[in-house]
Amino acid sequence: MPAIHPTAVVDPTAVIGPSTTIGPYSVIGAGVTLGEGCRVHNHVSIAGPTHIGDGNEFYPFCSIGQRSQDLKYKEEPTYLEIGNHNTFREFVTVNRGTAPESVTRIGCHGTFLAYAHVAHDCTVGSHVIFSNNGTLAGHVTVGDHAVIGGLSGVHQFCRIGDHAIIGGCTKIVQDVPPFLIADGNPAEVRGVNMIGLERRGFSSESIRELREAYKIIYRSNKNTAQALEQLREEFPKSDTVGALVTFITSSDRGIVR
Repeated sequence: MPAIHPTAVVDPTAVIGPSTTIGPYSVIGAGVTLGEGCRVHNHVSIAGPTHIGDGNEFYPFCSIGQRSQDLKYKEEPTYLEIGNHNTFREFVTVNRGTAPESVTRIGCHGTFLAYAHVAHDCTVGSHVIFSNNGTLAGHVTVGDHAVIGGLSGVHQFCRIGDHAIIGGCTKIVQDVPPFLIADGNPAEVRGVNMIGLERRGFSSESIRELREAYKIIYRSNKNTAQALEQLREEFPKSDTVGALVTFITSSDRGIVR
């Protein structure tokens, strides 16, 4: 059975999983589902419709699943979905979608440090890290294993690729390709996330190929189309370079240079 502190307010329609604990003065609203083994500390607010998986932890003063801050929102039914085993530290805010039936999604095993913000209609992957005050505007996509630096801001409709790192105090207004490091205001791509890739088991050959690809895209005199064509010719069998090329080819906003 869940353990609910007597001062907590839990809506009768909320579904609370077994072994989940809800601390003092927390509020769990209508349409919220909390999975098994979650821990909701004191003074947490979770509004619905929101579906939260197993093993998530919410620290004091989180605000999860509140209505979109988009001024176009007119009380339509929108949703938030959170996977398993995420940690949301103090004052983290995550909003539901904007358009009718739209969804904000967060994957599994993420760490969201104090004051991080995930806005309406964002899609955030798994194993991500948001440092303090890492902030997403609406409709942002963040890939798996990405790191969002402290006090950084990502413009609406931008994409952050898998295994990318955004440095602290960075302003992102275009897409950040996977495997790379972006830093500065305005942001610039600084190189390949070699340490992160090594820690995650990427082979030395894959990292070497990515370093060569980075040089062709960012350090040669070729434009983006010419650089991508060279990468297709030189690395036809590389999964990592192929993922990099696919990401850049599908970019609507262009990439951080």
